[in-house]
This record gives sequence, structure tokens and C-alpha cells, in this order.
Amino acid sequence: MKKIFLLTLFMAAMACQKKETTKETDKGTTIVTDEHTFSKPDLAVVKHLDLDIKVDFNTQTISGKASWLIDNISKGNEIIFDENTLTITKVTLGDDEKETKFELGSEVEFHGKPLHITIEPNTTKVNIYYSTTKDAVALQWLNPQQTADKKKPFLFSQGESIWSRTWIPCQDSPGVRFTYNAKVTVPKDLLAVMSASVNPQQKNDTGVYTFKQDKAIPSYLMAIAVGDIEFQSIDNRTGVYAEPSLLKKAAWEFAELGKMVVAAEKLYGPYRWGRYDVLVLPPSFPYGGMENPNLTFLTPGVIAGDRSLTSLLAHELGHSWSGNLVTNATWDDIWLNEGFTTYVEHRIGEEIFGVKEAKMQDVLTRKDLDDNIEEYGATNPDTRLKVSLTNRNPDDGISQIPYVKGYNFLKVIEAAVGREKFDVFIKNYFDAHAFKSITTEDFIKYLNENLIKGDKALADKIKADEWIYKPGVPSNITPSVSEDFTAIDAIQKSWRTTGVKGLSQKIKSTTEKQHFIDYLPEDVTPKEMAEIDAEFNFTKGGNFVIKRQWFVPSIRSHYTVAYPAIEQFMIGTSRTGSLMTLYKELVKTSPGKDWAKKIFEKAKSGYHATTVQAVEGVLK
Repeated sequence: MKKIFLLTLFMAAMACQKKETTKETDKGTTIVTDEHTFSKPDLAVVKHLDLDIKVDFNTQTISGKASWLIDNISKGNEIIFDENTLTITKVTLGDDEKETKFELGSEVEFHGKPLHITIEPNTTKVNIYYSTTKDAVALQWLNPQQTADKKKPFLFSQGESIWSRTWIPCQDSPGVRFTYNAKVTVPKDLLAVMSASVNPQQKNDTGVYTFKQDKAIPSYLMAIAVGDIEFQSIDNRTGVYAEPSLLKKAAWEFAELGKMVVAAEKLYGPYRWGRYDVLVLPPSFPYGGMENPNLTFLTPGVIAGDRSLTSLLAHELGHSWSGNLVTNATWDDIWLNEGFTTYVEHRIGEEIFGVKEAKMQDVLTRKDLDDNIEEYGATNPDTRLKVSLTNRNPDDGISQIPYVKGYNFLKVIEAAVGREKFDVFIKNYFDAHAFKSITTEDFIKYLNENLIKGDKALADKIKADEWIYKPGVPSNITPSVSEDFTAIDAIQKSWRTTGVKGLSQKIKSTTEKQHFIDYLPEDVTPKEMAEIDAEFNFTKGGNFVIKRQWFVPSIRSHYTVAYPAIEQFMIGTSRTGSLMTLYKELVKTSPGKDWAKKIFEKAKSGYHATTVQAVEGVLK
């Protein structure tokens, strides 16, 4: 579940309730306005990329040629690309490589610079020679000590939201889709993989690897990883990549991956991407997962040893329908990716893990929504589903709100029309918009035409405009109830009197433990924390999620026994959402803030650039 975190927000005034993102051309074609790209795809747009690059760990750079096949729609004399911190050395046109003029425009914070290239009315191919720099936000270069096996270096990319332009000159908008071929040269003792239709499953003797993505994707889904990586299959279309020491553990942990794909297909139609593999990255990966097509990138924190955290896989797999197949056209529309995917995740989870677990997950998701609304404030415009990110870093829109509010909105529609009818609607929605990028307004139009169909009573029951364009949570949100959690709630009211001995036999699963920890009393004492810890062994024995949850009341109650483990945890991961939870708790007190700063100084060299940015915002 990528990027569930809150960056420091640039508060923008809500200029109007509904922001226009489309316009009609003279020919009747709808053009989407994406304010986070310099490119003008309505005039000249990319269609296919042939990428030829070399990965150099000594200089920590990628260099080579990006050859773009383009459609010069306007028959004009210019095409504009996005670039950020790249070094552009030469640009040529066509197969005969006729050199042409290029110019970089003024820099805009977060967005880089426009790359203006002179073309001819009949130009169909643009070749850009370039290299990356040390400032490429998308690229994380790791020395051997930062990897799991501590033997060889590692590289991975993270393009979402507008960072692909820091490693490839591109039209960096989710509304622009293209296919690609790639030739990648790496050190001979390392393996390269990409978000491609087919990936190599073992190293070769040359260090040269070729890739093909024959499905049109947006630039943020371009991804590469290079390292001492091995592969193990799970079934005929799923498998795991990881460093050697993690491979068998990962393959065991994800043994139900194939079943998840089948469950998703049963609900929403065929998986259209061919293979579905996962890559376990080193701890500096800043998110739970990233849904790069064909090859999901995952945090090693999901390897719990008991398959208790594999619901994360259901989310990333769900993106194969909502996000990768049907994509938000702008970052203002990100709820279309994440709200739908959270809904799909829950439905896959129900198929695999059962109704009881699904109900518990539903309650946890509702708590996430309530907590986030409380943190932002119910009138904050950033609690709308359709947000306004004008003049802002689009990463600011990637909070929990689009995930959990979007999920609850779709649950409202499901409750209004019934699950059977809603399942048909979503499957048809995916089919109708397959390999397209759409806006919130496109979704509303499809909803009105294919589900509401002029039924005013149904429209009033759903309240779509209120969910999408207004802040806070509408009154028609569906209840979230778990009988298992109700039993734990009863325990919460009595354990201070009856003691905690034996509770670990009643509260067993990760989900149940998470709920128990979430609702510990605000005034829980260090002595009580020690008693709970003795019963459950949360400080030393908990999995990644349990530790993250447990460390919050540990900080709040000054349970010093857990302090070494807290520091070790915060230094050992770069998973931004989890770190933000703990840093935010630490800075609530002066001693805590001092400690947070010391931890950050020790840890930041191993954090991803976006994680550093987020934590610095909290510490300031």
C-alpha cells in the first residue's frame, strides 16, 4: 500500500467546488488539463519509447538515449518534454539522427524544467541523449551495507508521482500513455528487472538485458531495479524476485499469490498483463508497495514469517485493474486509483482470508478515515476526494484520504444497489476504460449513465457530489462492524481489573492485536505496558505492523524498555507512512523531539529522498 503518509501540506484555498480539468477542442476531442506537466500532449504527444541506457554504480548515474515515437498532432514545430535534474547532451530527429535545437525553460519547484525541442511538421521520432545526476529523486542508489545480503550494490526507481522525469526525459503525466522497449546494460554480476511484460529470471554473461512493455502505461509506472537478485516461481504466471538470503522466505510468504490473481479475476475479469511477479526491495524502499506493471515492488517488512501481512499484496495486485488498467488522468483524481484499489483489495482479501477478517479490516479502514479527518480537520479541502493540487507538490495528495474515503464511498454505492449489481458495474467500468486515463468527471458521467440512470432517489441515497467535492465525511457512510473486535472491546474495558494474563490466547491474529493496541487507554502506564509486553512480546516479537502500532503508546506512556527497539525500527526502515506515525508522536514533547532529531541524523543516509523530505517537514 504505497505512500500512505501525509507530507507537510501547502494549504490551498478552495477556489471552487468543482475544478474544470477538461476542455473540448474544435474536433470535439476531450483534452485533460494536467497542471503538473510542462508537456502539451494535445499538440504533440509521445506514443512509444525505445530506451538504451547504461547503469553505472561507480558514478551513480544512468546514461543513454531515449528515442520517442511521437504523434505531431498540430503539425507544429515543437514538442515539450518534462525533465528534472537531467543532463541533456544532444537531441536528434528521425532514424537518420538529424541534430536539432533544444532549450530548457525556467525551473519550477518540484516540477523541474520544460524541455523544448524543435521538430518538423512530419517528425515522428525524437532521440534524446542524456544522463541522470545525483539529484534524481526517482533513483535510490544503495551501497552493499544498505542491502539485505550486504554484498553488492542495489538500485531501484520510484516514479510516482512526478519523479520519472528525473531519470527519463518524458511527458510525465498520468494522462499520457505509451509502450516501451528497453536495452539496459548493468555490471555483469547483477540482474536488471523492469515494469515490463517479461523479465529475465536469471543473470546472463553479458550484463545486457532487453525488455518490452506492449501495454500502454503512464510514465509514473516506468520502473527499474538492479541488484543481486534471484527468482523463484510460485505458479505458471506468478513468482518472486529477491536477494538470495530473502528468496525462500519471500516465496513461502507469498505462496498464495496465484490464488489472489484467480480471486481478482473471478471478481473483475481477466488479468490482462501476462505475468504477475513481485520484487522484494531493501529496507530503504519508502512505501509498502508500488504497483509497477507486471512487477510489484514490495517492502521487506511484509515478510512476517506467518503470512499475516500479505493483504498488502492484494492491494498492489488490485492496481492491475484500478490504477494500471484504468488510471487517474491527473493527480487531482488520485482517488480513482487508490479508492477503487482499496475496495478491490478488501474484496480479494474476503475471498482469500474470509468474511471475519474482511470485517475486521473494514473497521480498521474506518478508523484510518476517522483519524485522518481528525488530523486534517473536517472542513479542510484536502479531505475531499477530488482535490486541488495547483501550485503544489502532487505527492501532497497521496495521503490516506483517497484510499480510505474512496473505499467508503464505493461501499456506499454497493450498499445502495446491492453487491451483485455493483460487481457487474465495476467489471464493466474496468472494461469500458481499459488502458485509458480518466478524470473524476468521467467516472461521474459513467456512474450516472450506467448505474443511477436518472433515478433521483438512488442519486440522493448515494450523494456522489457530497462524497467527491465536499470535505469531511457524509452522513450516509455505511457502518463498519466486526463481532471479533466487539469481543476485544469488551476485553479493553476489563483487563485493568482482571489482569492481562491469558489475553494472548484470546487476541491472536495480527489484525486483532492491532485493534487491541489501537484502543489502549490514553493514560496507560509504563507498568501496564510492561505487563502487556510480557504477555504478548510486542516489543521484540511483533511483526512490522504490530511494532509500528505498539511503539505509539510506548512513546506516549514513556515505556523506556521499548526505546532501543523503537530507535532500531526507525533506523532500519524507510517506509514513510510508518516513520511519520512515530516521528509525529515523538515531536509532541520537547525530549521526544530532541530524540527524534538524533534518530533522524543516524538514519537519514538510509532513507529515501521522499522520506527525508517528509520527516524534515515534521521536525521543523
